[in-house]
Amino acid sequence: MSRVDVVVVGGRVAGASTAMLLARAGLSVALLDRGRRGSDTLSTHALMRAGVLQLSRWGVLADVVAAGTPAVRRTVFHHNDGEDVSVSIRPRAGVDALYAPRRHLLDRLLVEAAEDAGVHVLHEATVTSLRRDPTGRVTGVVGRTSSGTTIDVAAGLVVGADGIRSRVAEEVGAATTWQGRTASAVLYRYVEDPGPDAYEWTYGTGAAAGVIPTNGWASCLFVSTTPVRMRRLRRLGVEPAFAELLAAAGPAAVERVRAVRPLSPVRGWAGVPGFARRSSGPGWALVGDAGYFKDPITSHGMTDALRDAELLATEVLAAHGGVPEDVAMARYEETRERLSRQLAETTERVAAYDWDTPGIRSLLRRLSSAMGEEVEHLESLDLLGIAT
Repeated sequence: MSRVDVVVVGGRVAGASTAMLLARAGLSVALLDRGRRGSDTLSTHALMRAGVLQLSRWGVLADVVAAGTPAVRRTVFHHNDGEDVSVSIRPRAGVDALYAPRRHLLDRLLVEAAEDAGVHVLHEATVTSLRRDPTGRVTGVVGRTSSGTTIDVAAGLVVGADGIRSRVAEEVGAATTWQGRTASAVLYRYVEDPGPDAYEWTYGTGAAAGVIPTNGWASCLFVSTTPVRMRRLRRLGVEPAFAELLAAAGPAAVERVRAVRPLSPVRGWAGVPGFARRSSGPGWALVGDAGYFKDPITSHGMTDALRDAELLATEVLAAHGGVPEDVAMARYEETRERLSRQLAETTERVAAYDWDTPGIRSLLRRLSSAMGEEVEHLESLDLLGIAT
């Protein structure tokens, strides 16, 4: 059995970032992930300003750019009344563009940054249970590798960063503190699309569409609607369903992708309502989708993960510095909830797909305001010293 200060379960954006920050601050950290190194995962790819800010502060953004990730310098909103609104990305806090890296790239870069900081990383490692002391405090993890080797790691803290179906959250019985009611069902594919410099979002009649430039001269093209409508349309086949939802999103969406060439089959996401879980307890904490998930229609999931990784790492270090653990972890949850509340509530309303054009414009303004508050908070963390 090995022992570390922190073991992180889940090596995607939230987990790799948390592990990296803690190791840079001097803690011993192990990172376990059930996936293969460099594997892909379902994602909208789009980073918002707060997410790009984090990568820049941590020294990872330069590698994202060097890998050929296109710079996004505008966001374009197409509305059902025919009005198009283009918003330029203004330089702020060292960020002059947005980026939407493929996940096999971003996740790999974050894992490599964690390894460079001294994190012991093990892929294809499945956690099966948690270790506990006689008081019930979580004290580590037990699992196995793909080859059948037993994993037994003792730790002062176990961080669950293992997604919406988190094994860590299940094992500790993390209570749900907020439960959403709406969800987006999504169809998406990659298309050949060289040269775009904008995120493009289209809002139509009970449906939305997006074009997100990513690596390899490709864009991620998606359509979304309610799960009920999606199930009905998919009985016709995924290609007809995709075409009908693209048309429902509006003429701008159809025209935008008229000449693009598909690079992948259509893939789907059935939709899961958003939620928040209690974020910590004796010997454990949750980060990323394991602790807080909202619908992907607002493309903010990776940004949430990068934000919350630092919120958690800050309080873990505070606890190691003498702040009572329950006080530090309560601060983590309070800050996460404060920064997430308006984003989650507004996303919930967008994912209902019952808005008209004035309604969606109002919701988008609320999202912009909430994202501004998030950036302001992250800018204030620069003096903490764990991100360098």
